[in-house]
Amino acid sequence: MEQYTVTGMSCAACSARVEKAVSKVEGVTSCSVSLLTNSMGVEGEASAAEIIRAVEEAGYGAAVKESGARTEGGAETALGSGGAEDALKDRETPALKRRLIASLGFLVVLMYFSMGHMMWGWPAPAFLAENHVAMGLLQLLLTVIVMVINQKFFISGFKSLLHGAPNMDTLVALGSGASFVYSTYALFAMTDAQMRGDMAGVMAYMHGFYFESAAMILALITVGKMLEARSKGRTTDALKSLMKLAPKTATVIRDGAEVTVPAAQVRKGDLFVVRPGENIPVDGIVIEGMSAVNESALTGESIPVDKAPGDLVSAATVNQSGFIKCEASRVGEDTTLSQIIRMVSDAAATKAPIAKVADKVSGIFVPAVITIAVVTTLVWLLVGQTFGYALARGISVLVISCPCALGLATPVAIMVGNGMGAKHGILFKTAVSLEETGKAQIVALDKTGTITSGEPKATDVLPAEGVSEEELLLAACALEAKSEHPLAKAVLLLAGERNLAPGEVSDFQALPGNGLSAILDGEELLGGSMSYIGSRTEVPEELKRRAEALAEEGKTPLLFTRAGKLLGIIAVADVIKEDSPKAVKELQNMGIHVVMLTGDNERTAKAIGRQAGVDRVIAGVLPDGKESVIRSLKEQGKVVMVGDGINDAPALTRADIGIAIGAGTDIAIDAADVVLMKSRLSDVPAAIRLSRATLRNIHENLFWAFFYNVIGIPLAAGVWIPVFGWKLNPMFGAAAMSLSSFCVVSNALRLNFFNIRNGAKDKKIKIKQKKENEAMVKTMKIEGMMCGHCEARVKKCLEALPAVAGAEVSHETGTAVVTLNEALDDGVLKKTVEDQDYKVISIQ
Repeated sequence: MEQYTVTGMSCAACSARVEKAVSKVEGVTSCSVSLLTNSMGVEGEASAAEIIRAVEEAGYGAAVKESGARTEGGAETALGSGGAEDALKDRETPALKRRLIASLGFLVVLMYFSMGHMMWGWPAPAFLAENHVAMGLLQLLLTVIVMVINQKFFISGFKSLLHGAPNMDTLVALGSGASFVYSTYALFAMTDAQMRGDMAGVMAYMHGFYFESAAMILALITVGKMLEARSKGRTTDALKSLMKLAPKTATVIRDGAEVTVPAAQVRKGDLFVVRPGENIPVDGIVIEGMSAVNESALTGESIPVDKAPGDLVSAATVNQSGFIKCEASRVGEDTTLSQIIRMVSDAAATKAPIAKVADKVSGIFVPAVITIAVVTTLVWLLVGQTFGYALARGISVLVISCPCALGLATPVAIMVGNGMGAKHGILFKTAVSLEETGKAQIVALDKTGTITSGEPKATDVLPAEGVSEEELLLAACALEAKSEHPLAKAVLLLAGERNLAPGEVSDFQALPGNGLSAILDGEELLGGSMSYIGSRTEVPEELKRRAEALAEEGKTPLLFTRAGKLLGIIAVADVIKEDSPKAVKELQNMGIHVVMLTGDNERTAKAIGRQAGVDRVIAGVLPDGKESVIRSLKEQGKVVMVGDGINDAPALTRADIGIAIGAGTDIAIDAADVVLMKSRLSDVPAAIRLSRATLRNIHENLFWAFFYNVIGIPLAAGVWIPVFGWKLNPMFGAAAMSLSSFCVVSNALRLNFFNIRNGAKDKKIKIKQKKENEAMVKTMKIEGMMCGHCEARVKKCLEALPAVAGAEVSHETGTAVVTLNEALDDGVLKKTVEDQDYKVISIQ
């Protein structure tokens, strides 16, 4: 996705206009504009020059967003360094504050003479008190000054109107401008009446002045804009705090000496050193030294992680105890921190499906309001009211209407929700993933590395009669020391924890599928399964029963003998993570069906499933079979897949939402929609909880935005005057407009106080599933797809069509199964795919 900075936007109508203009550019497959961050994300093959030209022709400005700068050495600066952080700096609030202070200075004087003197008899200089024309000219002059200070409303508003895309500034400019023009006319008419000696006419025209309304509207809207800008700036606090984590310098070893250089100049393969208390500058591998590293900045986990030679370290984490020397493995934009920042930033640039409702309304909102204002004015004139009275009602309609609240309802909540996730090590790649995660009905969990730790551990030590635990462990450790089997590591780890030093064996042999044999001090050592050891020595019935019980629990019993004598059993298992049962329970409390996928045999799988508390266990699933299991689960509801390995990538892609555990592979992380920086399963219910809270906040914002306009516009138009006598002054209309956007943004900021770990208020949400007859399915036969990237490209272009609910694409079978919400001509489907340089053979 190519990101651009867009200038000149003031409301949702502006962002809708820009989005519409860029979407028409040939080669653009998708475009989303964020009013919140004044940014635009574009996907496709169109050039930057064409996209910028389209934005400029729509009446706005655009430039390619700089994500990192090249240095002479070829390294790239991290996203977290100056440029990107500077791009998020709040420049709008200080400028609006200066404008507001200047406006208020002249507005106070204007209000003194127009309201204080004329309505309440406050004292004024004699030449003004006695000369009504001079009083009118003074009000005119003060109003012009306020209008010049706030000229941006008029420039932007009328420019948008000329481009056929009126926006919020147009409403403000028309409202304030109409007040000023009518008041100026009244001033000239009053002057004429005074020259004719018609004092009754003079007083009538003087009371028709709306100079103070013209100025007050501009000042109040500026107040609202400043509050809104200040609140919007706070929504990006999480992203800015991530950027501030990026270290500015690094101590590298050049020609055998330590040299301090900017972090941006560290190259891949450079050796760098980190002392206690210092930040690690780039991602790297420890090659010398040991330390404890605080990774809370990236994972939210406060407990330091021990690091030894061979372990990975990440940029922005803090070395707490020892001196370490590392080799740079990822620099610039490739560091973990930069990738997190990019994910959060990209998510802010994308658009949630729910935002499309507000966008459609915003596109026609301003023209509709202008029409309502004109009709309101004409109706009041037709019923016999004065032009000044009718105009006041029309102006009230213009200035109370607020498309900004509609446009901000979704993006501010998405930005705050995303920032909250990032703070807790939960990264949503797009706004769609943040919205859709909370709608999960089924969560499929890969067993190894997700429910379990992924590393076998010795869980039980059962010595035979007359044998001590130490004797059993010493023999087992001596035998397993030369084995490369994962189960051997578990035995060695246990011996190491007990500080046992095994003897040296000779004649070591590994017998595939059976066990191990070796000679220790002239005696034969054997180790292996029950069947293997049972064929070499007598195993008591009691130990057989205990071995069987261990196997029922999903553990692997290893038996050991020395000189033909049975020493006992050591049970090894891939133990479940401490938080897995609690996480599964939390998911079930949310009304979610939890399924475990594993390649293990059914007995072992069911044992793990019982410990974890899952609803269903699907065992014996081959690596390439997970994708088909997810496909079948999707027929029962919306599926979230959680995994960590390379073999989970197809299933993560196939699921409605793929969640990658942080300790997983890069391939799994690339395929996922949500990335958990920690390897804790409890982050899955936390992610779903955060998604639901964000969606709930968006609904609240949209309700307020719609409700405000539905109530405010009729009130401003004077609908209730004949019934209740309610009449709205244009100045109060402007104040209400200012507060509406501020309320929406403030409501979104409440998400910052949401506790994503607290499941006390979890609700079992029932999502209405589509009936089979509501959707139409077409299968396309496509030639030319060679890999997963081809699949993604075809899927993206098909799902960009409004009539397409979803597309399941497979390059292996050469098909795309397209689900439609409404009838769509086959020719449109064919052209859409063939525009991506693939050939459509048939559509059924």
